[in-house]
Amino acid sequence: MMILNVIPIPKPRMTQRDRWSKRPCVLRYYKYCDDLREEAFINKYNITSTLSMTFVLPMPKSWSKKKKREMEHQPHTQRPDLDNLIKAFQDALAKEDSYVHTYKNVKKVWGYEGKIYVIPYISN
Repeated sequence: MMILNVIPIPKPRMTQRDRWSKRPCVLRYYKYCDDLREEAFINKYNITSTLSMTFVLPMPKSWSKKKKREMEHQPHTQRPDLDNLIKAFQDALAKEDSYVHTYKNVKKVWGYEGKIYVIPYISN
């Protein structure tokens, strides 16, 4: 298992206007892509045709310590959507991601810090 220490960000819905008038969500997404590429390079991770990963989303600071203990590693059932997290991950690490054909055990959970756990598979 490999740990990419990047807070997961979903892919935002982008328009033509975002090319010259950058919205905060788009700037945050571009920073996420750069940080994810850097972490993948450091860990020598290359995206393969089978993806298995867990997105750990940080708990709000406003939660009590008790609630944080209860919610750690529990399913994250709020926004962002899992498919947008996957889309952002793939778009950041692969120019052409159409060769990805299988997702195994992809989920999103609560955690104290944001990160992505990836299980690398050998491509056939």
